Amino acid sequence: MPDFDHGVSGERGRPPYGEPSVPAPAEPIRVLVVDDHALFRRGLEIVLAQEEDIQVVGEAGDGTEAVEKAADLLPDIVLMDVRMPRRGGIEACTSIKEVAPSAKIIMLTISDEEADLYEAIKAGATGYLLKEISTDEVATAIRAVADGQSQISPSMASKLLTEFKSMIQRTDEKRLVPAPRLTDREIEVLKLVATGLNNRDIAKQLFISENTVKNHVRNILEKLQLHSRMEAVVYAMREKILEIR
Repeated sequence: MPDFDHGVSGERGRPPYGEPSVPAPAEPIRVLVVDDHALFRRGLEIVLAQEEDIQVVGEAGDGTEAVEKAADLLPDIVLMDVRMPRRGGIEACTSIKEVAPSAKIIMLTISDEEADLYEAIKAGATGYLLKEISTDEVATAIRAVADGQSQISPSMASKLLTEFKSMIQRTDEKRLVPAPRLTDREIEVLKLVATGLNNRDIAKQLFISENTVKNHVRNILEKLQLHSRMEAVVYAMREKILEIR
């Protein structure tokens, strides 16, 4: 007679009835590192190798090579410099979004020029960080962007808002249709997003949960029919939903 396992003791490698199965570990965030300095690339790889949830899957020395590698490797995140020989990072952004639409791009650069920041955002970058940040902050930024957030160095966020303000002053076009109405809380959240804060910091400042912040951001994007946090900020500035003095 067969020896049936009734699931009481968990023998034969099966968990007893009523006990949850152990979930499979999450896949690591796959990162492509792009910089024209080989030593800097190597340093980033060493630092990121210590993070269990992040895996460097490739590297490139310029924008042209970055597009080729992105098409081949389909990374989750592209960590890329702005100014490189042959083809710069900003120019490469658009092409990378075409060959690897799911990839999110973080510019990691020494350039604190407002023009570079503005062009990078327009080209599809989700983050813009200065190389002065700590190695721990790089890993944190990768996780945040992979989770759907935008990441901009605080000093650059203020410059971005200055550029938006000047853009509004130069082109004061009248809206043909009324802008979608945001709630007072959504406007609060949008203002904090505009300063470069992530969801966790916004939650702390407003004394609400991080999930509530995520829901507010999702509602803002749905109302405005936009795809990213930075697009929402640009739209709000242009439509004068958000005023920065």
